[in-house]
Amino acid sequence: MSARPVSILQPSTHRAGEYVATRPKNPFDRLVDLADRFLHGIRRRWVRERRRRKVGRAYDMALEIARSIPRGSEVLDVGCGSGFIAHHLSALLGESVIGIDLASKAEAPIDYRCYDGRVFPVADNSCNAVLLCYVLHHAQDVAVVLSEIRRVLRPGGLAVVYEDIPRTTWDKGVCWIHNRQWRGRTGACRFRSEAEWRTLFESYGLEIVSERRLSRCRNLIHPVRRQFYKLMKNAHSSK
Repeated sequence: MSARPVSILQPSTHRAGEYVATRPKNPFDRLVDLADRFLHGIRRRWVRERRRRKVGRAYDMALEIARSIPRGSEVLDVGCGSGFIAHHLSALLGESVIGIDLASKAEAPIDYRCYDGRVFPVADNSCNAVLLCYVLHHAQDVAVVLSEIRRVLRPGGLAVVYEDIPRTTWDKGVCWIHNRQWRGRTGACRFRSEAEWRTLFESYGLEIVSERRLSRCRNLIHPVRRQFYKLMKNAHSSK
């Protein structure tokens, strides 16, 4: 027979605990419990809705990207974050998408690899396409990133790039706030003009095949002008 656990509490303490647990709740206690359940329900719905929106936005972007990349392509998603874009893109293209980031934040089931910020963890000439969704302005050395894109792309391979392009005072203000939010985690952001990006891409052997402006309304949390670039590895570049 097992021995009963020995309590170190005084009998009076036991009685007080039993009273607190069984006493009728006054109106204030009931109101607190009701408010707690209400707020918990709101938080649960907010988290569920936020996740639904994140997954929905990722799917919309994956659809847009899939139109620029041939089916069956081997794709590298640089700065994959939650991994939802890579996950959806893998299903759309019928091929595994590798996601890399500085720290594992992947919520979706993808082929994730940790990235040291310098060398992409994939072999030379191993990818048909490289994807960078609002990543380059976070790069502390954009030249290294562009060199790595060129290294891992096969001849004629594509790079799909989304970038924030601050043009107006409003855009610059939004980007300033974005920089304040992120500089403690990934370092200061560096936003560039269309002309600056064009010069950088071309200097690293990435020829602009097509580009188009995107609306601020694509993301109401960060409403700034954006640009979509489709780049091709130039086989004749020395870099």
